[in-house]
Amino acid sequence: MASVTIRNLSDETHRALRVRAATHGRSTEAEIRDILDQATRPPERVKLGSLLAQIGREAGGVELNIERDQTPTKPISFE
Repeated sequence: MASVTIRNLSDETHRALRVRAATHGRSTEAEIRDILDQATRPPERVKLGSLLAQIGREAGGVELNIERDQTPTKPISFE
């Protein structure tokens, strides 16, 4: 895992982070990780299949009768 060092953090900001971490019952480092995760990740990942299904429903829908192939797969031989 990567590490990040933050220099020149004001005492006020550090104190606020410590208080916020204590409020959430975790360490300051864990609180900072959570803040960064929330800031850099979208609230919900867009899944292509779900998006296409939604577009299809909005366009009037299409009914497909597709059966999944139940044939067992054969293991790969490296010989």
